[in-house]
Amino acid sequence: MAKTENGHYIPRLKHLYRSEVSLALREEFGYGNVMQVPRLQKIVLNMGVGEGSRDPKILQAAEADLALIAGQKPNRTRARLSVSAFKLREGMPVGCCVTLRKNQMYEFLDRLIVIAIPRIRDFRGLPPKAFDGRGNYNFGIKEHQIFLELDFTKEILPLGMNVTIVTTAQTDKECRALITGLGLPLQAIDAKN
Repeated sequence: MAKTENGHYIPRLKHLYRSEVSLALREEFGYGNVMQVPRLQKIVLNMGVGEGSRDPKILQAAEADLALIAGQKPNRTRARLSVSAFKLREGMPVGCCVTLRKNQMYEFLDRLIVIAIPRIRDFRGLPPKAFDGRGNYNFGIKEHQIFLELDFTKEILPLGMNVTIVTTAQTDKECRALITGLGLPLQAIDAKN
């Protein structure tokens, strides 16, 4: 964390964005106004727990783990449609999600980049083509056990997690420059594709 003039602390990545990344983006893309420079809006963490509709203990464990990882209470997500093949009825709980904004968002992203991602086994970088075309980036984590906030003395179910980084960028190129400037490790794009 960096200290500001009035004595308040700001997260390290927010300070990095303000001091270096925004200036580099403004120079690279030639923005005329500071407000045109892309920035992070929110980060959404989503855990889908299909077995949660049949066993509420699994869903409660996932909610407790996500609360520890995110630092705030998750919302329970429910099925929108009935699917008889999965024995799922409309309105049954199927997962949980958290939306992080402002300083919590920057602190989570910092912990993800510096601590959690290096703990992924055989990690070669995040997928380079996981952009949605509107300047947002989405990737999955196969096991949420990479986060140090979890209590490893109790049994942890290996659940997956989806992370969505929502930015104000208009294109994928701008979003890629923003998140790589913040330190998110993306795989190199093949020259063939």
